[in-house]
Parts: sequence; structure tokens; C-alpha cells
Amino acid sequence: MHAGTEPIPFGRTMLREHRHVCAFFNSSEEEYDTLLPFICDGIDCGQRAVHILPAQHKEDHLQRLRAAGIDVERLLRSRQLEVSLPQDTYLKSGRFNKETMLTLTQETLKSGTALGFPLTRLIAHAETAVDDWKSGNDWVEYETRLNSVLPNYDDPVICAYDSNLLTAPLALDILRTHPMVIIGGVLVENSFFTRPEDFVREVQARTGPSRLYRG
Repeated sequence: MHAGTEPIPFGRTMLREHRHVCAFFNSSEEEYDTLLPFICDGIDCGQRAVHILPAQHKEDHLQRLRAAGIDVERLLRSRQLEVSLPQDTYLKSGRFNKETMLTLTQETLKSGTALGFPLTRLIAHAETAVDDWKSGNDWVEYETRLNSVLPNYDDPVICAYDSNLLTAPLALDILRTHPMVIIGGVLVENSFFTRPEDFVREVQARTGPSRLYRG
């Protein structure tokens, strides 16, 4: 984070230097109780909102934004709000590719600046990227490598997960790849965070790229 960048209210506290966050939710109600104030604050500050979520949740998501007082149609036209699906992002090439997604994430953040927005708040429902988790090791390597990329940007990146869809080993790996975590709606510094260079070596040593996820 660059010097002088303002902290962001989030999860009953402030998001400061470390802005790569994993957020575990047990229900949609818990998720929106936490994320809607963060989304509305960004819109009110003139910042860009980019959301990635499964197609079956898109209309409900837009309705929740409207109910919170957000003029969805106007913001979509101005590109202050962008709502994308996994097939347009994580699965653009037909399957998850960590190198492609690292590039796409950076392009998304840079495009916000090019469009004239002071900040992009990216929220992604990340479990949609690898639906059957056969690419689990690639996914956690992507998440940990983001930590070498995102310090170049002030934009917060929130990786949202439905806790009900995660195995315990995978949830722990995801936790280890984020310096900050939302649990029970509260943002806390993550004591399980592992240095990217150490965790990448660990993940790459586990299995070959074509084998099933093994945490």
C-alpha cells in the first residue's frame, strides 16, 4: 500500500496495509451483512466495484444491491459497477489457469485506474473457480502468488468463500494464503498466514498438476 492511502472501514474495523482478504461465510445473510456496508461505502466514495459470482446468484446479488439503495443500472452503464461470471474470468479458457488469472486480476485493477476511478474494490466468490476442486493445488498457488502482486496496488481484493463447500484441508490452505481474514463478520489479522515463497514451494511439492487436490 502506498504511503498516505486511507484505511477502509470493513468488518467492524479498518482495512489498512494488507488488502488481500479471505472471507468465510456460512450463509448469504452473514455474507451480505458484512459485504454490503463495504460495497456501499466504496460506491459513495466514487470507487469502482467489481464482483465475480456464479450465474445462479447474479440476480439475487443485484437485487440486494438495489435494496441497499445502489442505483445498479446507472452504475453498470458508467462501469463503476461490474458484475462478472466465472466463465468470463476464472474459467475463461474453459478451465482454471493460475497464470491467466494472475494476469487478469492485475488487468482488472489497472483498468479501474484507466477508467478514472481512484480505487477498485474487487470481491470474488472464489470457490466457483474450481467447482470440483480437482485444480485445488493450482488454486492455492494462485492465491498465495497474489501476495507478491497485490502490494503493488492499493485496491482491496476480497476472496469470499461459502464455508459449507470447503473441506477442512482446503479451508486451512486458503486461510494460509491470506494476510487478513473475515470470520464471523469480523476482520482480523491472520496468524496462520504463510510467506508466499514458502507456501508456493510446499504446494508445488505435493502433487503433479493432473492429480486430485491433496491438502
